[in-house]
Amino acid sequence: MVELKSDTALAAMREAGRVVANALAAVQREAAVGVSLLELDEVARGVLTAAGASSPFLGYRPSFAPVPFPAVICASVNDAVVHGIPNGYRLRDGDLVSIDCGAVLDGWCGDSAVSFTVGAARPEDDELIAAARRSLEAGIAAAVVGNRIGDIAHAIGRSARAGRYGLLDGFGGHGIGRRMHEDPHVPNEGRPGRGYPLRPGLVLAIEPMLTAGGRDEYDTDPDGWTLRTTDGTRAAHVEHTVAVTEDGPQILTLP
Repeated sequence: MVELKSDTALAAMREAGRVVANALAAVQREAAVGVSLLELDEVARGVLTAAGASSPFLGYRPSFAPVPFPAVICASVNDAVVHGIPNGYRLRDGDLVSIDCGAVLDGWCGDSAVSFTVGAARPEDDELIAAARRSLEAGIAAAVVGNRIGDIAHAIGRSARAGRYGLLDGFGGHGIGRRMHEDPHVPNEGRPGRGYPLRPGLVLAIEPMLTAGGRDEYDTDPDGWTLRTTDGTRAAHVEHTVAVTEDGPQILTLP
């Protein structure tokens, strides 16, 4: 069931989103050559704790997962697209890192993701990240009253395919509110004018996942969580929690 949020709820979600944005900013500041993914997870935990927030990721176990997720961030490096489990891996010069983070504050969720490089960036990585951001911006721009979910999906997909990038097959965004994952599903590719109508108070986590090799398929690591490109090429994942309002789309995951 799709739940439309009141102005009061949107204000509360903006506060949760601010915690997420601050956690991601802190993680990105600390990410450097030699820093481990576990250390980045600790940075995010500290921000959530200081804000009085909890993590919707920690202990989360969807039907596909063999074990509950053990961290407060997903940390996906290079050919890992999404759902990377933080471990002892230490960042290396030129790594492309995607960090996904959520927060629950006063019963409301925020969810956002960023991609960035560590040290000396490859030009092709910079362009991949920029393309992912353009796709996200296109999806957000389509999140207006009167459109449908398919319009968001079409905008994301058209932007990504223009650069000949792949889109992770079957994965996309989602509704969000008191639970991290709510209806409706938000595909990253689709036909305009189709799907659930966008109404004031609808809140969506919009999240393009682009692969440099142009393939949509993925492999799953033995941990049952981490999804990787099948050809070993790099990937980028960006996300914002966005409210549909009469005044246009409002991003709720800003500092």
